[in-house]
Amino acid sequence: MAKFKRILLKLSGESLMGEQKYGIDEKRLGEYAQQIKEIHDMGVQIGIVIGGGNIFRGLSGANKGFDRVKGDQMGMLATVINSLGLSSALGAIGVKARVLTAVRMEPIGEFYSKWKAIEAMEQGEVVIMSAGTGNPFFTTDTGSSLRGIEIEAEVMLKGTRVDGIYTADPEKDPTATKFTDITYDEVLARNLRVMDLTATCMCKENNLPIYVFNMDIVGNLKKVMDGEEIGTLVHN
Repeated sequence: MAKFKRILLKLSGESLMGEQKYGIDEKRLGEYAQQIKEIHDMGVQIGIVIGGGNIFRGLSGANKGFDRVKGDQMGMLATVINSLGLSSALGAIGVKARVLTAVRMEPIGEFYSKWKAIEAMEQGEVVIMSAGTGNPFFTTDTGSSLRGIEIEAEVMLKGTRVDGIYTADPEKDPTATKFTDITYDEVLARNLRVMDLTATCMCKENNLPIYVFNMDIVGNLKKVMDGEEIGTLVHN
């Protein structure tokens, strides 16, 4: 039995680069697809939000002179590219996937609505929700919080390159220790950058727990669904 029946899986766009410095690494994409298939075969209803940092990050563009709104719109389109890539990889291994977009762009993807997403998940499709919230000044972290709350997910699984939340950056501070679980209040009090502030507060206010784990280690997603404690749980 899977630990959760319906999840929101937040994937890092930067992780999709794999060993490359830009774009999508087909090997990493294939590994992600296989991990998603494993839990899909367990009967888990899966909604996914992917970042776009492997292609374009709106905020970094703004720092280089881009108009912030246009930069964020470019970032939204980057998430659509990643979503199409993942849906294609899932389709290639026999998993039905549907791409929904927060900005109208048929026939690339269907326009997002909560009810369309839930109906598709209940029919056994993996739903990939792209283009963030459709608005500038919001990150894909906030987009994933919003979608997780909307689709009534039991948990947001935040797949990153680290195996949880630490007291400090473990790459910079060798004395940093890992939390197995932590409250939202403590995350905010310690100013831990689990997600941006808007996303963290949304999850806190709507009682959506976040589980942070390393998605880049093949098999970890299934371990989370099997109830193994390999990451950090953030909760009220």
